[in-house]
Amino acid sequence: MQSGPELIVMLTKNDQTVPHAAELFSALRHTRANYFGFKDKPLSPAEMRRLTAEIHAAGKTAVFEVVEYDEPACLAGARAAAACGSDILMGTRFFDSVNDLCRASGMRYLPFVGAVSERPSVLEGTAEEMIREADACLAKGVAGFDLLGYRHTGDAVRLIREFVRAVPATVCVAGSVNSFARLDELKEISPWAFTIGSAFFDGRFHGTIAEQIDAVCGYMHDETTVLSR
Repeated sequence: MQSGPELIVMLTKNDQTVPHAAELFSALRHTRANYFGFKDKPLSPAEMRRLTAEIHAAGKTAVFEVVEYDEPACLAGARAAAACGSDILMGTRFFDSVNDLCRASGMRYLPFVGAVSERPSVLEGTAEEMIREADACLAKGVAGFDLLGYRHTGDAVRLIREFVRAVPATVCVAGSVNSFARLDELKEISPWAFTIGSAFFDGRFHGTIAEQIDAVCGYMHDETTVLSR
């Protein structure tokens, strides 16, 4: 049984997939993280298919995040994720067309909630509004939600806590998890998962990217064999 939130390693920096993502994953495939993801830009379709295939070959779960907001762009991103054989589609504003595609292709769909804009993303809106939106999406069969909690313009921790407590579904806190203090907050709130991308490239958890991944996995599961804070 999972004893703490899952880490989703995003092979991204500043909401863009790094150009050497496939080569980087080869160096990270033996780390303790079970989930690896990337964004819808800027890799080519062939590069995205190759990266997804390598994630699967390593026995990991492939996550595809689409940072788009209008229906045509969100649907195009979902089609790209399906063409790659991704396991989970995160992001997009909720649209019935995207939900239908995910159901048809067997992808778990975790859309954004709230008023999301810009790239890197910014989240606006109240917890109450997002919870009502989540309830409506759950009634249509989504698997869970991509909550950009630390990108919120208000009280991020309060938002995350209230949303996770109120929504009976898979919640991934995505974006700007960049300190041990925020890891402590997530351990206490206990969403299903969280993402880290840019912070690994910036060395915010000390050591190589592989060392940081294993350190975060150990820290979130209450192990003592982690690098110094």
